[in-house]
Amino acid sequence: MKKEPGDAGGGRVLVVLVVLEVLFVLVALAGLALWSVRGALVVAGVLGVVACERALADRRGGRRAADTAGGEGS
Repeated sequence: MKKEPGDAGGGRVLVVLVVLEVLFVLVALAGLALWSVRGALVVAGVLGVVACERALADRRGGRRAADTAGGEGS
């Protein structure tokens, strides 16, 4: 299997994007907290639940793809 020249830094770019996303959310929450602490706590709770669901969906999706790739035809 041949690797593409642009594939070398793909993982690094993903990590940078995740870090930027987290920083953006933290700055937005800090700005909201300056205006309303209660609102910031509610939004932070909702975003935490969304992040957990997103992480679980990524894990489950990987398992499903692995199960269907080798499970049915064997």
